[in-house]
Amino acid sequence: MARALRQGIESLQLTTRATLAVLALASGVYTYLGVRELLNGDATLTFFGAIIYSSAVSVAIYAFWTYLMRFLPLVRDGAARRALVAAMVLGSLMIVAMSSWLNAAALAGSAALEQHLANTLEDFAQDLDAAHNNALAAQSLLPDIQLASERFARLAEEERASGALTGTSGLGTVVQLLQQTSRDLGTLGEEVAASRERVKVLFEEGGKHLAAMRGLVSARGAIAPRADAFSEEAVALTGVIASLQQTSVAPAVKRAAEDLSTTFIAPIAGGLDQDLRNRQTEVVGNVAGAVESQSKALAAAANEILARPSVVPGRFVPLSTPEAVLRYAGDFLPSWAGAISIDLLPAVLVFILVAVHAAIRREEEPQASEAVMTAADMMSALRLYERMRREDIAINRLDQPPAAHAPAPAADEPAAAVPPTVAAEPASGKVTPLTPGARGRTETGG
Repeated sequence: MARALRQGIESLQLTTRATLAVLALASGVYTYLGVRELLNGDATLTFFGAIIYSSAVSVAIYAFWTYLMRFLPLVRDGAARRALVAAMVLGSLMIVAMSSWLNAAALAGSAALEQHLANTLEDFAQDLDAAHNNALAAQSLLPDIQLASERFARLAEEERASGALTGTSGLGTVVQLLQQTSRDLGTLGEEVAASRERVKVLFEEGGKHLAAMRGLVSARGAIAPRADAFSEEAVALTGVIASLQQTSVAPAVKRAAEDLSTTFIAPIAGGLDQDLRNRQTEVVGNVAGAVESQSKALAAAANEILARPSVVPGRFVPLSTPEAVLRYAGDFLPSWAGAISIDLLPAVLVFILVAVHAAIRREEEPQASEAVMTAADMMSALRLYERMRREDIAINRLDQPPAAHAPAPAADEPAAAVPPTVAAEPASGKVTPLTPGARGRTETGG
């Protein structure tokens, strides 16, 4: 299996290099598209600056993963392997910092800008509704003002027709006072009613701006000109919201209500006799009390309206595509995953090579118990080797025939010394030296 794995690695080297090159090139292209949005100035300088940056990213990615694929699978030392893994993690973070977020900007930049426009649109819509509600809140005072005006007018008519208050009919001091108070309240009511039409016109104008902004968000085409037009509509809508807040008549109602009591001047009774004058004076006092009560009620209602928080219209802040991608990263997780995968996919190939090389080493190398030898084992092996070498020399000498021309030794001359040989006993494994006589018997079979 080890040979098949090595052959597989060798056969896939070209595929691996081509894969790295394609991934590095793709990352460089998307990096170029992303960085081009960040550079300003001359078009030529912007173009070459983006090209140089994206080329540097492509080369860095290709070289980084090539180094790791070449060395990490071969390293066996634990410390060295941990150092390489740490280098891979650090390099991956640097690649994400210099390339992946720009890739995400290229993949989802337009969508992120549209998301920014949509969120800003919702904020403006809420501001317009809040301003409109505040402006209409003052309209809730109109029924109270109209009822108060009608009540004083009715009292004046009853006093003039039948003397319901003083007991004497006719156009006198009390009737004039009641009519004057009714007219003041009627004038205030007309102002409140007139403001309703102004609020309606402003709200309709704001709605038109919102409709135009919605059309720009959902329209097709390049995002940059749409963002510029959106900015213009946002500025106009901000002015409408400010006008709506200024249109509220709640402050005017409060001032008018306070004036009813503070500027009230009781007229002098104008009756012909003292009794009528006394009754007129008493009724005027009652009217002053009623006016003061109505004034306090209207002022309290106006204060409740004025206590509402004022609307501060938002401001549209244009963003570049990389800034939009970073701000709305949570809405574009698939794009971020794709952008990062382009840069970090070679890490999977590195781990595959590490696993394959580990399998090859397990197949080719002996087990640890078979490869480890102690010093005693080494000495025993050397002694055994030395005995085997001497036995081999002795066997070679026995196999050589005696020389025919060699003279026989004299009777009184001792025989030439024959070097002893050794023979191993098969059963016990011991080595026994052989004498020349024994050797002869062995050779002749005796």
